[in-house]
Amino acid sequence: MAQDITIKITDREGQVHEVQAPTDMAMNVMELCRSYELAPEGTIGVCGGMAMCASCQCYVLNDVELPEMEPDEEAMLSEAFYVKPNSRLGCQIHITEDLDGLEIELAPES
Repeated sequence: MAQDITIKITDREGQVHEVQAPTDMAMNVMELCRSYELAPEGTIGVCGGMAMCASCQCYVLNDVELPEMEPDEEAMLSEAFYVKPNSRLGCQIHITEDLDGLEIELAPES
């Protein structure tokens, strides 16, 4: 039986939100941020989760194991602003039970 997991998300204003994320809805981190309205409408997930805009770029703050980066995500991050070694696109991080305890910070708006 699927369960909710807890993810800590620091928004662009520096406020930390501890949110519950369902593991049975095929959601990703970008969609989770949108559902909790952690960024103004139209500033996150602009491309609809296709790894084509980097508006959902986030910084991974802890050692939760994430899936390998796909070439599309690597290519987008190579062109994005404010990229750090721990940058990932939220739309490419699918919510699974393995992500319980993940801590991320939303990158500044480009």
